[in-house]
Amino acid sequence: MNKTASDRPWLAAYGSDISPVLAPSPYASLAELVQDACARFAEKKAFTCVVPNGMSGSHTFAQVGTLSDDFASFLRHDCGLKPGARVALQLPNGLAYPVAAFGAFKAGCVLVNTNPLYTASEMIHQFNDAGVEVLVISDMFADKLAEVVPQTSIRHVVLAGVPEFFPRIPELVIRGVQKYWTRSLPPIPKLAVPVLRIRDALRLGRKQPEVTDWDKLKQNDLAMLQYTGGTTGVPKGAMLSHGNILANLEQVRAMGSHHIAGKDCVLTALPVYHIFAFTANLMTFFAVGARNILVPSPRPVQNIQRALENYPVTCITGVNTLFNGLMNEEWFAAYPPKSLTAAIAGGTALHGAVAERWEKITGTRIAEGYGLTESSPLVTFNPLEQPMRTGSIGVPVPGTDIALVDDNADPVADGQPGELLVRGPQVMLGYWNRPEDTAQTVQNGWLFTGDVATMDEDGYLRIVDRKKDMVLVSGFNVYPNEVEDCLAKLPAVLEAAVVGVPDAKSGEAVRAYVVRNPDQPDELTKQDVIAHCRKYLAAYKVPKSVIIRDELPKSPIGKILRKDLKAEVRDEFAGKV
Repeated sequence: MNKTASDRPWLAAYGSDISPVLAPSPYASLAELVQDACARFAEKKAFTCVVPNGMSGSHTFAQVGTLSDDFASFLRHDCGLKPGARVALQLPNGLAYPVAAFGAFKAGCVLVNTNPLYTASEMIHQFNDAGVEVLVISDMFADKLAEVVPQTSIRHVVLAGVPEFFPRIPELVIRGVQKYWTRSLPPIPKLAVPVLRIRDALRLGRKQPEVTDWDKLKQNDLAMLQYTGGTTGVPKGAMLSHGNILANLEQVRAMGSHHIAGKDCVLTALPVYHIFAFTANLMTFFAVGARNILVPSPRPVQNIQRALENYPVTCITGVNTLFNGLMNEEWFAAYPPKSLTAAIAGGTALHGAVAERWEKITGTRIAEGYGLTESSPLVTFNPLEQPMRTGSIGVPVPGTDIALVDDNADPVADGQPGELLVRGPQVMLGYWNRPEDTAQTVQNGWLFTGDVATMDEDGYLRIVDRKKDMVLVSGFNVYPNEVEDCLAKLPAVLEAAVVGVPDAKSGEAVRAYVVRNPDQPDELTKQDVIAHCRKYLAAYKVPKSVIIRDELPKSPIGKILRKDLKAEVRDEFAGKV
């Protein structure tokens, strides 16, 4: 599948603003990027963490540089880590995260992002799979350590709190609320390995020689083990090199050069341990000297209110559920942020109804993109200077080739759906210790995404659905995204998810799980849902059954988890069909 210029119709969409040739990164590693940004933007504020009551703390670029130097020294000298050792970060958004992450890069270590909400068994699996030696974890989850640490290779534990590095009085107030009102700070268990607060770890590192050999890192060196979401099986560690992330940063900046600059202020409500926010928010905006407003948790969505009211946010990144949730908040709909210039969606399909309503309320458009963990993550994006195409994930970013193929890996006809394949400098090195999975997923440099897409004559792509989520009704393909997008147009529906269920007559049937919109006066019935779908969908696509729920299962970034609903269906129909 060699590509020629005539095979890349999307190049015309670049216009005069986007170069079709990807500029090489000026850096050899993420450590060098961090060091350079901290020096160039020393006195500017880099990160501000805002909690729901509006209290906050900030770090300048210079402070981030100094503290991450201290943490690198701690890892290398006090923990005895060698370059290539794995360091896990299990932290919500906060000032401790960039200090620890950037310190790990400067120490030549490999960052392992870990969901703070993982159960003990999930932590044990990931830490053992990655061979983690140092764990930096939120003190809110310290009660898991006694079970986890003895069953892993972890040799040092570092604790950090949400108000870490806040001014003293706000820090004490927040810790007091956590400890005495919510009881969310468990006692620290006694462990056979050293356990330190992050400030103590930094003090130790400050006494040690500065780590300077990060300049020996190269772009093909491993930077991160970013574990997949496990939506189709056991989570796997995608090996992302320094070059993978650096190339993707250049691709992000190429597609949004007029909206990503040092004057910007980006709201980071999505967790930075997720690859979307890590690359698009944390690294991209840090590299240009912009300010990041970190929200430890966007749920409930009211947690974002003070951040938007108190800071001149120019850019918001989010998923469909976050944008939808904000617009259902009276304070946001009545007083949308005046400084906002851009909103970027990814992680899951953006519903057309949500995009249209967002533009009416805020006066700005949501630019949708597409990516996945294995591609660092950005693959396609809607050029911000071009007319928006609702429902499209945009065009391939510079330096990226795509192909749409059938089950035999042969190219599909123009306009037909096929599995999306990706080739570019952002594609992972492979899966950690999983050569068979790597060989199946990456073939001849092409990443098989498992997503079904179509491409129009201008090179704009649309995701039809996950290949494994497709429902086969009497031989007809039904893509859940299409049905969910239809359901989103029903005002009484707040959220929806569609899966297939076994059916004796048609093989499979469509089932819709819906959450009622509390702002609508009329009660939602199953008959309402089915009648609405019949107006817009072919009969075989109309849900045969409807389940009304108070909430739907979601990932940490707010992505609705069909896999959990499919697991319920398997249990429900076990032995029946």
